[in-house]
Amino acid sequence: MSTRRYLLRKVFAALVTLVFVLVLNFFLFRILPGDPVRTLARNQKLSAEQTEQLRAELGLDKPLPQQFLIYMRETVTGNLGISFTSSRPVTEEIGNVMWNTILLVGVSTVLMTIIGIWVGIRGAWRRGSRFDIGSLGGSLVLYSMPEGWLGMMLLILFGVELGWFPVGGYESTAQLTGFAHIVDVFNHLFLPMLTLTLGYIGEYAIIMRSSLLEVMNEEFVTTARAKGLRDKFVRRRHAVPNALLPTVTLVILNFGYVFGGAIVVEYVFSWPGLGKLTASAITQLDYPVIQGVFLIASAAVIFANLIADVLYTYLDPRVREG
Repeated sequence: MSTRRYLLRKVFAALVTLVFVLVLNFFLFRILPGDPVRTLARNQKLSAEQTEQLRAELGLDKPLPQQFLIYMRETVTGNLGISFTSSRPVTEEIGNVMWNTILLVGVSTVLMTIIGIWVGIRGAWRRGSRFDIGSLGGSLVLYSMPEGWLGMMLLILFGVELGWFPVGGYESTAQLTGFAHIVDVFNHLFLPMLTLTLGYIGEYAIIMRSSLLEVMNEEFVTTARAKGLRDKFVRRRHAVPNALLPTVTLVILNFGYVFGGAIVVEYVFSWPGLGKLTASAITQLDYPVIQGVFLIASAAVIFANLIADVLYTYLDPRVREG
């Protein structure tokens, strides 16, 4: 019964947060300076009458409360609206680029998780060694380094100076198929993937190292060593599984950010994903697209956080009992 109450409480909190995001999603972007209708009219060289007609077609001539009610009704039914700039459904705009972001951030998350956890475990178990000092310093440097700056440095070095990888985009203009197409996409993916991986390896390494150092001082680890177990078995069977709990939450939440996209990295490398779509929509004040991406990204993070809370109840019963 306590587990059921805990789960219901977490689900209710997630729903309340989602409703708050819906309300914030509508009003937040309407306080941005500028008028999307005037921007479109200026680009299309419309007359004053055509501008007002366009405003009515986009529903921006209605009072703000009425616009909000229409927005809530359509969003609940799964209609995210029509893009101001492309005149296509927002769901179609997002669907065309979402899998590119999932590919980029998903692969990067897997790599940063595996490498970061390994570095954190090795550094903590050999505390004070050259590897620990070097990896800790490197992790702090990478974690504090702006992703945009790191991406530009990698782009200049490997894309411009050495010419090893393309400087941007998703694929070459040549119509490649089969394995050649896969290799071509990977070449375009490598630099933005490397940027994200390097940018977040430090986060995993630092958290894993800190968690494992704390677990190593626990009595059950001392008892396992007193029983004469080999060092690698103490680490693998007793210390690391208990130290992984904070990292599990971090991994799940980062997978939630996949739908949010890496806006800066995608912009630097012209990667056609949700991040680049968001940057373009903000520049053009395309409210429906901005709202759609923000809603999906927020919902993904809320859902990932809910999964982490539920999973924690099984990994650590103390959370449920508390």
